[in-house]
Amino acid sequence: MQFLFRVLRKHNMIAYEIGSRLYLNITNKCTCACRFCVRNLSPGVAGYDLRLEKDPNFYEIISAIGDPHGYLEIVFCGYGEPLIRLDTVKAVARWIKVQGIPVRVDTNGLANLFHGRNILPELEGMVDAVSISLNAENAEKYNAICRPVFGPQSYPALLEFIAESKRYVPRVRVSVVDIPEVDIEACREIADRMGVGFKVRHYNPYKY
Repeated sequence: MQFLFRVLRKHNMIAYEIGSRLYLNITNKCTCACRFCVRNLSPGVAGYDLRLEKDPNFYEIISAIGDPHGYLEIVFCGYGEPLIRLDTVKAVARWIKVQGIPVRVDTNGLANLFHGRNILPELEGMVDAVSISLNAENAEKYNAICRPVFGPQSYPALLEFIAESKRYVPRVRVSVVDIPEVDIEACREIADRMGVGFKVRHYNPYKY
């Protein structure tokens, strides 16, 4: 495992460790501007500076991963929305799977709107788990909190993305951030109704 990244890499952090997982920061672009997002408060998380000067290409990402063996899983999760770079996610995930390491994607669930098609069949066999940010129990609250670029169509598309994910990805969960205006139990009921896992992420401004 590449512990030197924590000490030596100050900018353009592509791969970073938290616990037994390796996280991949492949873009700073995002289709949401969530009010609680760490991007509003800090240049990174857990002591890592995640600001990128440019999106890394396939070879730069593979080089940053190094030897993937020994990690519990490798997670596409950084300072932006990874599925904006769908082709890169697929190529890197395919390489990781050849190494025998599980792959997870953390996403805001708006990739189908961004790409104008259902992208989930393209992840089948390459992605073992997906964590989708729900973050609100209704469309009005979601739009106010997450401020998606696609406007009112975002929340219905998000719910459809969650439901569709179950057809192509073995493990699906949704997450919410425990800010005061979110009804956590109502969100849990949505997850239960849709038959997916549920995680509460505790709001933390990530002191850097």
